[in-house]
Amino acid sequence: MRGAKSAKWVTGAIIVALAATACGGGKSDGGSDAKGAVDPNGIFSIELGEPEKPLLTGDTMESNGSAVMAGLFSTLVDYKADGSLEMINAESVTTTDSKTWTVKLKPGWTFHDGTPVTSKSYVDAWNWNASLKNAQGLASWFADIKGFDKVHPDAEGAKQTADKLEGLKVVDENTFTIELSKAVPYFGHKLAYIVFAPLPESFYKLSPAQRGAAPVGNGPYKFKSWDHKKKIEITRYDGYKGPNKAKNGGVVFKNYTTLEAAYEDLKSGNVDVLRQLAPKDLPVYRQDLGDRAVDQPYSAIQTIAVAFYADQWKKPKQVDPRVIQGLSMAIDRATITKTVLNGTREPATGWVAKGVLGFQEDGGNGVTKYDPAKAKELIKAGGGVPGNKISIQYNADGGHKEWVEAVCNSIQQATSVQCVGDGKPDFQADLTARKTKQVKSLYRSGWVLDYPVNANFISDLFRTGAGGNQGDFSNKELDAKIAKADSATTLDESVKAYQAIEKDLKNYMPSIPLWYYKVNAGFSEKVSGVAYGQDGDPILTGVEVKK
Repeated sequence: MRGAKSAKWVTGAIIVALAATACGGGKSDGGSDAKGAVDPNGIFSIELGEPEKPLLTGDTMESNGSAVMAGLFSTLVDYKADGSLEMINAESVTTTDSKTWTVKLKPGWTFHDGTPVTSKSYVDAWNWNASLKNAQGLASWFADIKGFDKVHPDAEGAKQTADKLEGLKVVDENTFTIELSKAVPYFGHKLAYIVFAPLPESFYKLSPAQRGAAPVGNGPYKFKSWDHKKKIEITRYDGYKGPNKAKNGGVVFKNYTTLEAAYEDLKSGNVDVLRQLAPKDLPVYRQDLGDRAVDQPYSAIQTIAVAFYADQWKKPKQVDPRVIQGLSMAIDRATITKTVLNGTREPATGWVAKGVLGFQEDGGNGVTKYDPAKAKELIKAGGGVPGNKISIQYNADGGHKEWVEAVCNSIQQATSVQCVGDGKPDFQADLTARKTKQVKSLYRSGWVLDYPVNANFISDLFRTGAGGNQGDFSNKELDAKIAKADSATTLDESVKAYQAIEKDLKNYMPSIPLWYYKVNAGFSEKVSGVAYGQDGDPILTGVEVKK
C-alpha cells in the first residue's frame, strides 16, 4: 500500500513529496491511455531528492525518503477519500472502548526475504521504534500505548526502564492486542502511518549502518539498489499479497538538485513522473504537457514555523503571540498565490489542511486576513519584533526562493520589519539545521496528512515533544486541551474538540499558516494510469508503462 503514511515534511514549494498513497480513496486519474500495448514488466522513473537519512520506518520523516518507503512497506490499514479505513495487511482492527484494540492479520503475507509477516513482526517493530536507545525520530507516535513512559521516558537524562511496550500483546501468529494508556478514538487511523509497519527478523541482526541502507519490507516493491545522490531502484515483489499489486516492473527514483532540470528532462523523455514543478515553469507547463499536466488539490499546508528556541524569540523573555499574529496579518496571501505561485495555491484560513475530518473554513479565527494596520498594531502591542528583523529559512532546491522573497516584501511594506530569506542548498541541509536547533528566526514548513483527522495537523505538530514539533513550541495549557480531545468518547467528539483547539491556536501562534497545497506536476508519453493520492504523491503501483 502506500497511503498517507509517509513522512511529513514536504520538500517542494510547488508540490510535494510523500508517501505514495493509493488504496482507493482520494486519487485522481492521471490520463489512462487505452491506446498502445502495456509492458507489465516495464520500469518507469520519478523525480526525487536524496533522502535525508537511512530508510528506517521509525526515522523517515521527510518526503524524499517517504516516497521510497511507501513502495517498500505496507501497513495494517489505509484510508479512503471519505476518511473511512481500508484493511491492507490487517483482516480487521476492532475496539469497543477506543482504549483496547484487537488486530487480526491477513494470513500468508511474507517479507521480501521470504519470511512470514506475523503478529510478532509488528509488535517487535513497534517496540524497537519506540525505544529510547534506538533514537528514532518518530518514537513519539507510540506515546498512546501503555508503557511508553518506561520505554521512552520524556525527562532529560532519564533512563529507559523497559524494552517492551506493556500495552502490546501477541495472541497468536495472526492476532495481537494494543492497550492504550487512555482512549484515543482515532488511533485506528494512525495505524496507516509508516512507523507502524512491520519488520522482519533479519532487521535486528544487521548493523545500525546496514538497517536503513537496503530495507526489507512487506510492500508491493522490494529494494534493489541505492546509488547515493544519483538514484534509488525498487522492483516489483511478485509475492505481494495486498490489494494494490504493481502494474509495472519497478521504479527508478532519479535524483535532481533543481526542479528546473527535472522538468527539462520530463519534456525530453528522460524522466517519466514529476512530483513538483519550479515556479518559473508553472505558467507554461499546461501548454507544454497538454493532458499530461496535473493540477489537483490534496491535503497539505505550507506554513512559516517559529524557532522558539532561538535567542530572538526567548530572550529576554518568550515572544508575545501578538507579535506572530501581526507578522501573519502582514502577509498578502491572495496576491502572492495569484502572482508568484500562478494560482497553484489557495490562501490558508487555518492550520488544518483541506480534505481531512474537522477542516473548517476559518480555523485561524481571522489571523490569516491581510490587514497591514492591524498587523502593525499587534506587533507594537506585543512589544515589537526583537531587533526589528526576521529571517525565513528554506531549502533552495525546492522552488521556495520566489515566494519567500514575496512574503518578506509584504511584511516589510506592511510593518517596516526587515525580512530576509535564509536559503540552505538542499532539503537535507534545511532539515539538519532544524533538527540541530540552528534556525536563527523562522523557517518554511510544509505538512501533509499522515491520517485524515484534524488531530494530525495539531497534536502531531504542536504538542510538547511531538515528532513534528521541531520548533520547540511548548504550552502546558494547550497540551491539556489536546489530551482532553484525545480522550473524547467518540471520533466525532474528538474531531469537534480539535476544531475548538484550532480556533484557539490564534492565542498561541505556534506557526503562521500560509496556503493549501495543490499537485502541479506532469508525466511523460511513456506512461499511463498516473494518479496522485490524497497525500499528493503519485501512486506507484497504478502506473502502466507502454511498450
